[in-house]
Amino acid sequence: MKASKFLLKTQKELPRDADSVNASFLVRAGYVQKQMAGVYALLPLGFRVYQKIENIVREEMNRIDGQELLMNVLQTKELWQETGRWDKVEEVMYRVGNDIGLAPTHEEQITDIVRKKISSYKDLPLSLYQIQVKFRNEPRAKSGLLRGREFLMKDMYSFHANEKDFKKYYKSVAEAYDKIFDRIGLETKFVAASGGMFSDYSDEFQVICQTGEDTIYFCQNCDFAENAEISKIKAGDKCPKCNGTIKEEKAIEVGNIFPLGTKYSKSMGAKFLDADGKEQNMIMGCYGLGLTRTLATLVEVYYDQQNSKMIWPKSVAPFVVEIISLNKNIEAEKLYEELLDKNIEVLYDDREISAGEKFADADLVGAPIRIIISEKSIAAGGIEIIHNSKTEIVSISEIYTKL
Repeated sequence: MKASKFLLKTQKELPRDADSVNASFLVRAGYVQKQMAGVYALLPLGFRVYQKIENIVREEMNRIDGQELLMNVLQTKELWQETGRWDKVEEVMYRVGNDIGLAPTHEEQITDIVRKKISSYKDLPLSLYQIQVKFRNEPRAKSGLLRGREFLMKDMYSFHANEKDFKKYYKSVAEAYDKIFDRIGLETKFVAASGGMFSDYSDEFQVICQTGEDTIYFCQNCDFAENAEISKIKAGDKCPKCNGTIKEEKAIEVGNIFPLGTKYSKSMGAKFLDADGKEQNMIMGCYGLGLTRTLATLVEVYYDQQNSKMIWPKSVAPFVVEIISLNKNIEAEKLYEELLDKNIEVLYDDREISAGEKFADADLVGAPIRIIISEKSIAAGGIEIIHNSKTEIVSISEIYTKL
């Protein structure tokens, strides 16, 4: 993509109403546009990053036999009354008239779908997921894309004939989440937490970050970790699991998984016949992952505020390579076309603006590999390539090996 044709519109000044690192960067760099508190539109740069995250999530969910579907935003009052949640979620569910709500979550509808399609143990286990817009009347919409009223999320629901099978699948989802965040470029901790309005307890995937809203306590020697909301442990205490030392950190929750048991299947009549012909309630699990929240977390972790510079992990960068031409457009154009032919995602800044403006925008685009073609680089033997904070001059013939 050529920058002259791309919607690359950055701002020199920080947005006045930005209350977080991600909100400030994403708006200033032209990744998103704020519509109102807790509601953001993804612009082309932001959507490219989002799509990379979505594709990674989809690949790993498919790998553990998740089947993708798309449920409805509009939810009927009658369906939610079956579980008694219509009145319980009144404060967070946006309502359209008296009988329809905008879905903040989809346990009711997925259970309704399965109870109408599945009747035998032979059809279990079953795992269904969607990537969908969620709406929650968040009373404290803040922190940019971290706490929004409209957001994109992957939610998956599994159905099982027995507890043993559920626990096996629950573990496989946890392992898949580890792979997802590793591929995206986020290091997470597996943290025990409360289940909120969904279940008695949950397990969260938390990214340690000083700007995080959550506080977690974890052992420095083993995998013990708890959210402060349920923990009786404090920093400096001995770990109840291995006797190591407990540490306290701020963190951002990017995903969570819940055992639902028979809470929804029992109240909604999602039953099946077991091998003995006896009717049983399906055992369920729920697995959520915030996609736009993950995008915001990447910014909180990777954005260098001091130098106004972003470098995305290669797996989710809007462009893997950016070419900056300093009055060497013929050479830059040739390299750009060759990279496109090799299916390398490249942004070529061909705009007639100053070098300083190009470099400032490149710092916000955050391509992990930057190529500069100038009189100086050609005189030195080729092109200047910057990767992992290292700069070297490479001949045109060597560039593909480097990439």
